[in-house]
Amino acid sequence: VQLQASGGGEVQAGGSLRLSCTASGTIFRFGAVGWYRQAPGQQRELVAAIPNNGRTNYADFVKGRFTISRDNTKKTVYLQMNSLKPEDTAVYICNAEITKYSSDYSYTYWGQGTQVTVSS
Repeated sequence: VQLQASGGGEVQAGGSLRLSCTASGTIFRFGAVGWYRQAPGQQRELVAAIPNNGRTNYADFVKGRFTISRDNTKKTVYLQMNSLKPEDTAVYICNAEITKYSSDYSYTYWGQGTQVTVSS
């Protein structure tokens, strides 16, 4: 199983980006998903998530600006980021709780991260 993230780049403050993260492999169930970010010298922090109950939750610093969504048929999770600020600059990393066909258990897989740079 692999998670491939894309959509990062450089944008000016106030701009928008849409990140995508697609899972591939022998996947039976594509469960809870989330986006995290890590800035240089900082700890990884949760940005947004869709847990197994289906309710979205957001970090306070992105509420009203970012939207997480998913397409289960494509095994993809998205992060629409609007009104970007320089402090949003970080590597954005996706994760997903996945159950493989050959297993009775689910595991959390992580993508490789995609760089988002917001200039002032």
